[in-house]
Amino acid sequence: MPTALLDIPPAPPAPPQPAVPRGPLRWLSALDRTVLRTYLLTRLGLLVTAYCVARLFPGRPDAKQARPLLSVWQQWDWTHYRTIAEHGYFHTDNSEAFFPGFPLVLRAVHLVVPDWTVAGLLISFVSGAIAVRALARIAGGPVGTRAVLLLLLSPCAVFLAAGYTESLFLALALPAWLAARRGNWALAGTLAAGATAVRVSGLFLAAALLVEFLVARGGSREWRRLPWLALPAVPVLAYTAYLHARTGDWMAWKHAQERGWYRAFHPPWEAWAHTWGAAFDGTYATGYALMCQAELLAMLLGLGLLARLLRGRRWAEALYVALTLWALGTSYWYTSVPRATLLWWPLWAGLAAWSLRSPRVTYVLLCVLAPLSTLYAVAFLSGRWAG
Repeated sequence: MPTALLDIPPAPPAPPQPAVPRGPLRWLSALDRTVLRTYLLTRLGLLVTAYCVARLFPGRPDAKQARPLLSVWQQWDWTHYRTIAEHGYFHTDNSEAFFPGFPLVLRAVHLVVPDWTVAGLLISFVSGAIAVRALARIAGGPVGTRAVLLLLLSPCAVFLAAGYTESLFLALALPAWLAARRGNWALAGTLAAGATAVRVSGLFLAAALLVEFLVARGGSREWRRLPWLALPAVPVLAYTAYLHARTGDWMAWKHAQERGWYRAFHPPWEAWAHTWGAAFDGTYATGYALMCQAELLAMLLGLGLLARLLRGRRWAEALYVALTLWALGTSYWYTSVPRATLLWWPLWAGLAAWSLRSPRVTYVLLCVLAPLSTLYAVAFLSGRWAG
C-alpha cells in the first residue's frame, strides 16, 4: 500500500485567540473598551480646548495671566444649578425652571468633592461614560462604536462635559431604553423616573416607553408590569407640589420658563418666524444671529429625523422626538434645540449606520462635525454662547 495514502495532513493552525485584557478593565467587553477609549480621548481634547480658551480669552486684552482653568466651565445655567444645590430654590431669578435632580446629585457629590465646579464636572464625566456605553449597546456592534464617536464630536458635545444636565439625563434615559428593549419594565420605569427628576424630557421618554410597551410582542409585554411605567410621573408631581407649597402656584415651573426663556406658547409657524427674523434680519448681534441660525438648522434636522422614524414605523422613538420638537418649537422662538440633539439617540445611531454604508459620508460628517464641535466649545467656554 502506498505510504502516501496513510499520510495524515497536518492540522491547520489554531485561530489566534483574543488577548485577555488585564488590569481593572478586564471585565469590560471589547465594545465597551473601544467606546470608553474614544470617550477619554475626546474628554482630553475638551480639556486642551478649555486650557487654550482660558489663555485666549483672559478677560482683558492686556492680561498677563490666564483665567483659572475651572472658571471657563462656570457659565450660564451652571450658576443656577450650583446656587440651587448650595442654597436651595428662590435664591436666583426663575430658579424654579430647573428640575431638582441635578442639583440634588451635585449637593451629594459635593459632600465628597469640596469644589463645586469639580463636583459638577465629575458628575458629567461619570455620567457620560455610562451614557456612551448604553448608546453603543443600543445601536450595537460597529454602528454603536460609530454612533458614540459622532455623538462625542457633535456640535454641542461640550455640554456633555460641562456641569449641565445632558450627561446625567442620558446616563439614566439610555439604560432605561435598553432595559425596555430587553423587557425589563421595572428597571426601565425606575431609570426613567430618575431621568424625569433631571429634565422635563424624562416625561417624553416615559411616553415613548409606554408606546414601546404597547407595541412589544411576545413575552416582553406583561400587563402586570405596566404600572412601573407610571413611576416617571412621581418626580414631576412631587416637584410641582413642592413649588405650589412655596409659591401657591401649581404652574410655577412653567411660569418660570416663560419669564426667563420666553417659553410661553406660540404656534409653531410664529416660533419659526421669530427665530428666522432673529437669524437673518440684522436686528441682533452677529453671534446671537449665528446661534439662531443653528436653532433653525437643528429644528430642520429634528423634523427630518422624525419623518425617518415615522417612515420606519419606529413609533416609540418617533413620539419621543416629536414631543421634544413640539416643546421646543412652540415658544416665542427656538431655544436650546441644538443642545436637544444630544438627547436624540436615534439620530446618532442612524447617522452611524449611514456612514458605515458609505465612506464618503463618514468623511463629510467628520469634516463638518469636528470644527463645529470646537467652535461651539470655544463659544461656551469663553462665555459667548447663547441658546
